[in-house]
This record gives sequence, C-alpha cells and structure tokens, in this order.
Amino acid sequence: MPSVVGLLEQRELTARRRMDELRKEADRIQAELAVVEREWNEWVIARSRVGEVLAPGDDVADPDAREDLTDRSQPPTTPPRSPDRDSGSTATPQDRNDNSH
Repeated sequence: MPSVVGLLEQRELTARRRMDELRKEADRIQAELAVVEREWNEWVIARSRVGEVLAPGDDVADPDAREDLTDRSQPPTTPPRSPDRDSGSTATPQDRNDNSH
C-alpha cells in the first residue's frame, strides 16, 4: 500500500507538470497575440492614411499648400492657464505690481 506522503507527492508532480504545460501554452499565445496586435495596428494605420488621402477638399497638386501633418492619434494640447485665471483673481498686472512691494 502506497504511503500518504507518496500519494501527495505524485499529485503534486502531476499538478506541476500541468502547470508547466499551461505556462508554455500561455507564452505561445502571448507571442502570437503580440504579432497579431502589431498586424492589426498596421491595418488601422493604413486605413487612417487612406482616409486622409481620399478626404474631399485636399489639394495634393501643390505639395507646398498641404498642411503640416501631425500625429493625430494624440489629442491637441491646450496652453497652460495662467495662475491668475486658475485662482479667479481679477487683479490687473498693475495691481499685482503695486502689491508686490
């Protein structure tokens, strides 16, 4: 009759082997997913560029007349607000100069 410890070790070894198999499979899937995500991203970029090229009203005859192409995936930046606007102060520049002495 096998010992209890021997049975536990056997089950532990079986679980360990299954875990190792699943980790290998997960690594393979992660690698495949990374490749497919890059491919998908390239198609998204291609579709976006075709849309820009085919957009009505674009004048491509004169390359100097084209607007500067920027990264449109980033939102436009807004200039930082001045501290006076953020604080709600109504002081004029003259008032600020008078109070600084």
